[in-house]
This record gives sequence, structure tokens and C-alpha cells, in this order.
Amino acid sequence: MTQKIRMDVEIAGVRFKNPVMTASGTFGSGAEYGEYVDLDCLGAVVTKGVASVPWPGNPAPRIAETCGGMLNAIGLQNPGVEVFCQRDLPFLKKYDTRVIVNVCGRTQEDYCQVVERLQGELVDMLEINVSCPNVKEGGISFGQDPRSLEKITQAVKRCAAQPVIMKLSPNVADIGEMARAAEAGGADAVSLINTLTGMKIDIHRRTFALANKTGGLSGPAIRPVAVRMVYEASRAVRLPVIGMGGIQTADDAVEFLLAGASAVSVGTANFHDPCVTKKIIDGLRAYMERYGVDDVKDLVGAVREDISV
Repeated sequence: MTQKIRMDVEIAGVRFKNPVMTASGTFGSGAEYGEYVDLDCLGAVVTKGVASVPWPGNPAPRIAETCGGMLNAIGLQNPGVEVFCQRDLPFLKKYDTRVIVNVCGRTQEDYCQVVERLQGELVDMLEINVSCPNVKEGGISFGQDPRSLEKITQAVKRCAAQPVIMKLSPNVADIGEMARAAEAGGADAVSLINTLTGMKIDIHRRTFALANKTGGLSGPAIRPVAVRMVYEASRAVRLPVIGMGGIQTADDAVEFLLAGASAVSVGTANFHDPCVTKKIIDGLRAYMERYGVDDVKDLVGAVREDISV
């Protein structure tokens, strides 16, 4: 008898066919990857950051490889919300997958302008990026102060037609405190972690590898930090948690689910394997079949606390 596997999950009233999403900034708005992976198979496409007006981003060089990861200082370059609505959304709505729009800004008004513009669009959720470490002003200040985070969450919720995910920064002393601030502000979910702030120096040229000097570290090197923070955040709040940070395989995804994530986002791995999300979905199903897990939701937060077991 074939085992019946349930892969669907629900977050803030939105149902996803499986818990595997793309991470903002690593998948564009889907068109770049459409020839490599069937977007219909994904739980959701999370778009690149969208601002109220076009952003040019940071000067080059903006990317540097590191051991076990990469540094980026793109600076959230994007064409603005109007181009996104006219060009990218029509493409995404051709597919049977959820659409989560990542929203960026420098001020509270910036965020709210984008959220208001998206009210009548076919968007399933909003992910509010208050934690980008390579933008010199704006988001990072909201993401590192609990009072500011609560305030901007409240402001966004007042003008949002869709459920709101607050994307948390790992560059804080207490991730649980930040998750509670988002919850107090009315967030419907939280996602974490965004990149860790890092730096690389070219020892031969004796200069910084990135024009911005610092950048966001992503990739497998940060995964243990991300798993720990997802675990802490999921126990600090009642909100659903979307986990990310160095996920490359189905095993990595399962680790985040066991730590307390209701879903996962795959980021940097897309750069070296455009088909990685489909492989993770298939691998997650194989894991469930191997261990007799009928419903993926049974894995969420199921890590055994007694290490002697």
C-alpha cells in the first residue's frame, strides 16, 4: 500500500502546496529560473525586494565568495513597484504557486506606499524586509530595535490587504525579543534569518573586496546560526516561522522544520543549482516516506528536547 504523504502547510490563512519557498533576492521574480525549474511545484515564489521607486543599488564590486558562502552588497537594486506590477506580477500569476512580495524601504512611509500599492494586486502575502545589512539607511535600523520594529509592523498592518511576514535580522542580541516585537505589532508571521554582516579584504590589493566594505554573508556557513535562531524565535512567539539560512539539501530543510519552522526559504543554493528547490521538495517527500511521517506538519518543532533519547 502506497503511503499517503501530505506536504501542504498553512500560514496566516494562506495554504501552500508544500513548505519550500525561494528566498528574496536569490530568485528574481521567477522569470530567470523558469527554464530550469517548474514554478508550479514550489510552495511559493518570494520576489526580490520591491521599493516605492527604482533603487540603483550599491556600486560594484557587490559580490565576493567566501569559504562556505558568499558576501553580497547589492543594496536592494530594483525597478520599483510600478514596473514590478506591470512586468513581473503578470508573469508570476501564470503559475499555480503562491506569490510573496518582499517589500523594502528607507522610511516607514516608503514601506507603506508599496504595501498600499499592492492592496488590489493578486499577491498572497507580504514579506517586510527590515533587516538588510548592506543598505546604509532605513531597514536595518528598524530591524535592530524592538520598539522601532513593533512600530513599523503596526504601520504596515494598518495599510496591508494581505497577511504580513516580518523578516528579522540575525544581527541582534536577542532574536526572541525581536520576534516578540513583531508579534506585538500585529505580524502574521516572521521569517529568519536574513544575512549576517561580514567583510572580506583582498590581501593582494590591500583593499576591501566589496565597494560597500561590508556585505551580507549567506550560504551554508550561516546555517547553524540560522537553525539556532529559528528554534529560539519559534519558542518566543505563537506566530508561524519561515526559516532560511544556508539551506542546500532536503536534510537541511528538515532540520529547520524540526527546529520550529513551518516553512523554509532556499536562497544562495539557487545560484549554483537552479533546480535545487525541486530537489529539496522531492528529498523532503523521500524523508517522510523513509520515517513514516504522513503529514509534514508533524515535523514542525518536533526536535527531541531530551538529548539522552
